[in-house]
Amino acid sequence: MEQAKTPRAWNQDLDAPSSPRESRFRESWHLFRSNRLAISGFVIFLVFLCVALVGLFLTSGTQPIFDPAMVRLQEKLRPPLSTPNIEALDPEEVPALGIYLFGTDDLGRDVFSRMLQGAWVSLTVGFVAVGISVLIGIFMGGIAGYFGEKQVRSGYALGVLFTGAGFTLLGMGKWTTSFIFLASGAALFLFSAVHGSTGHMSPGKAPFRAMLSLKVMTVDTLIMRLVDIMLCFPSFFLILTVVAILPASMYNIMIVIGLTSWMGAARFVRAEFLSLREQDFVTAAKALGVGKFRIIFRHMMPNALGPVLVSATIGIASAILTEAGLSFLGFGVPPPHATWGNILSDGKRFIFDAPWLTFIPGIAILIVVLSFNLFGEGLRDILNPKLRERS
Repeated sequence: MEQAKTPRAWNQDLDAPSSPRESRFRESWHLFRSNRLAISGFVIFLVFLCVALVGLFLTSGTQPIFDPAMVRLQEKLRPPLSTPNIEALDPEEVPALGIYLFGTDDLGRDVFSRMLQGAWVSLTVGFVAVGISVLIGIFMGGIAGYFGEKQVRSGYALGVLFTGAGFTLLGMGKWTTSFIFLASGAALFLFSAVHGSTGHMSPGKAPFRAMLSLKVMTVDTLIMRLVDIMLCFPSFFLILTVVAILPASMYNIMIVIGLTSWMGAARFVRAEFLSLREQDFVTAAKALGVGKFRIIFRHMMPNALGPVLVSATIGIASAILTEAGLSFLGFGVPPPHATWGNILSDGKRFIFDAPWLTFIPGIAILIVVLSFNLFGEGLRDILNPKLRERS
């Protein structure tokens, strides 16, 4: 017959360690692994990354293994998996695989070699452009969320307007006018910092100084209205206009895409900061005398990066699509670099005679963009606390 437990035995049972709780990483991996579409997107992304890195080494240098710029006019518009005419080619013109895996274009260039080079270009444009947009969005959103209630004086507001106009004119190549606007903006910032310490109109204060000291809006209002203005412009046509003005360069495209796509990250970070700045750990850091920017970037920012990572992952797909669209219209990365967009553009003239020139880059863009979107959806599910509790 089972004996009744003494109070001491009950205390020992209560003090015994329970089963170890699953770590945050293992819990996230379990949730991510249950999403098969996200796993598929992640695997395709890894394959695309490996192909882009391998393509960089195989298609670069003075004597690349796969030369995307090799012209073979006698072998133009050959279909995929066709064998080259060895008798009509020089030894250095024979493709490395012995066949034209993806066929040739209207100049006899190997489409497989050009797709390898285009994979690295698309990956670079996507990651660098999103990196620029995320950095700007984190900074602007953090400032709006933490310092949102502080008042902006008219001198600083005018300084922002003059500086923005100066950089815009500088991008258009109007050096003298841009220098005047930039100098005026710097002078307004300096004058406001030195003489704009008070915001009320005093009898002995000069009218101009009093005007620059007026409080016109909060920091949050200024940044969010700037975000609203940026969102009012059609992004693709704004990028197309800027790229048409600037010299053709892959770096200009990455910078322009990054500078016109930071608004979503800024909104996410601002929303997270508005809730985080009232938390106890932020109040404790302020009481200990921790600096404001250390609180922002050391304590609050790591807790606000979840939605930004999801937005950045999906933003890479958007950047790749934007670059392909620009290249298709002739405003993208200039030759001799091959991109999936300009391969698609070259093939539109031969869509009935050589349909592989359109289908191969088009399907590649579809698969890569879809993989980033699926991977981003999987990250969103992992970082969603409601789904984590449900699992």
